[in-house]
Amino acid sequence: MNKPAHLDMAAWEPTPNNLEAFFMGFTPNAAFKKRPRLIARAKDMHYYDMKGRALIDASAGLWCSNAGHCRQPIIQAIQKQAAELDFAPTFQYGHPKIFELASRLAMLAPGNLDYAFFTNSGSEAGDTALKIALAFHRSRGEASRTRMIGRERGYHGVGFGGISVGGIVKNRMFFGPLINGVDHLPHTHSLEHNAYTQGQPEWGAHLADELERIAALHDPSTIAAVIVEPVAGSTGVLIPPKGYLKRLREICDKHGFLLIFDEVITGFGRLGTGFGSEYFDVEPDMITCAKGLTNGVIPMGAVICRKGMYDAFTDWADETGNTIELFHGYTYSGHPVAAAAGLATLEVYKEERLFERATDLAPYWQAAVHGLKGTRHVIDLRNLGLIAGIELESRPGKPGQRAYEAFRRCFDKGVLIRVTGDIIALSPPLIIEKTEIDRIFETLHDVLTNLD
Repeated sequence: MNKPAHLDMAAWEPTPNNLEAFFMGFTPNAAFKKRPRLIARAKDMHYYDMKGRALIDASAGLWCSNAGHCRQPIIQAIQKQAAELDFAPTFQYGHPKIFELASRLAMLAPGNLDYAFFTNSGSEAGDTALKIALAFHRSRGEASRTRMIGRERGYHGVGFGGISVGGIVKNRMFFGPLINGVDHLPHTHSLEHNAYTQGQPEWGAHLADELERIAALHDPSTIAAVIVEPVAGSTGVLIPPKGYLKRLREICDKHGFLLIFDEVITGFGRLGTGFGSEYFDVEPDMITCAKGLTNGVIPMGAVICRKGMYDAFTDWADETGNTIELFHGYTYSGHPVAAAAGLATLEVYKEERLFERATDLAPYWQAAVHGLKGTRHVIDLRNLGLIAGIELESRPGKPGQRAYEAFRRCFDKGVLIRVTGDIIALSPPLIIEKTEIDRIFETLHDVLTNLD
């Protein structure tokens, strides 16, 4: 790239239609820049490309725009907050809205999950939860508890902690040994036993007992925490078998492990409840969340901890009240504009009863998903709440290519979907109408039927 001298004013001018400088993540850069898919604006259920063509959003952006796009109450809250208080630190200071948002999250979260630590993403929330787990055990005199247990095909963001406990091969293989002291449960996906299940599978709860084997292998007193997604999303929508999460909770209680639910995807109405832990009636020790927290408008994440964990930190501190309990944080933890977006988003969910709407739509969504049974290339269909996974038979020696081609063809037909490997993952905004559900699945049927 030929660059002007740094004092040349031309260096500050944008170059129209120059796609080269942006190093895109999770994207084949060369292929994209030859055939770009550029989104110019969005509103409610639709994106619009550079020519103004509407694209129905079947994936809520990246699982995050649960209330739809460019919602006026959220936009107005951001504008007002930016004009009033653009930034304030939350180290040794505070501002009212972040305390209000923490209180709202505590009310929304089940049981004794009463304290929120704010981050800027789900990745940061995942790494933060792991650090809190280590510090919690140390504060209680159990410093030997340093081992973390994740799960195969799990996704907990792209920080070093998250990819260490995560179990997606491509996310791990390029980055060396990662952090030490991590083991993984087996995933629960089985086409042999659970193909075409509607809702939670009957088979697979026994796989939770692998945690007992791992505990015996490493010595339970060395294990700090177990982290899983209630529904594994980015790996291709893996629905937990009936009783599986409850069994994990029982084993964690037996051995003193913390149980962390990564609810970056299952939080904020995706299953028709505030959090997936409520849907499955299993209370973890920590919940990580992001995405739907601010409707994807401003980056923000959080770790919600149960009261007993917070108390362990404050009990550990000295009686003067001047001791820092947790040596961790981010410059933008609890950013005022993000807090305003979060509060406005929660209000939209409440006023429009979007969680209840997701519950009401779930049977229609399920019928539409399983209406694809028998469609060319489809080898499994699975669903829960307003989530769906459509698994395709891979082309011999070319895994992922068939789904990626379906992704491109759907885009050309005005439907935006997500793919991971040869799995199509759907998670539309909760404002979706039945006619829009029909449009999505009619397009998918047409694309798959005509796909080589």
